[in-house]
Amino acid sequence: QVQLVESGGGLVQPGGSLRLSCAASGSFFSITATGWYRQVPGKQRELVAGITSGGSTNYADPVKGRFTVSRDNAKNTVYLQMNSLKPEDTAVYYCNAEIRHSAVGGSSNYWGQGTQVTVSS
Repeated sequence: QVQLVESGGGLVQPGGSLRLSCAASGSFFSITATGWYRQVPGKQRELVAGITSGGSTNYADPVKGRFTVSRDNAKNTVYLQMNSLKPEDTAVYYCNAEIRHSAVGGSSNYWGQGTQVTVSS
């Protein structure tokens, strides 16, 4: 069974930094696209940043220049480095991954359990 386990959330002051990690465990063939999303109460979950297996990245406008998404394919782990954090970045952050089960089989979409990021003085 495939699982995505996130870590690295917490409380940070405005202007500070955090790094989130998301590790995939279980039996699978490969991870294709991965992404980080965030959600605040009463609002829809929104894409923060994404990265493909080839390393192409995309970012939501509010985080461009402050957040960096990266991945370590050998460790099946994706990271989100968040710098210059603002109170409006406060949310639950979720990892998402499209995972192939075999070389010729299909793929499935998975979500992590979420990690709280709070930016406050």
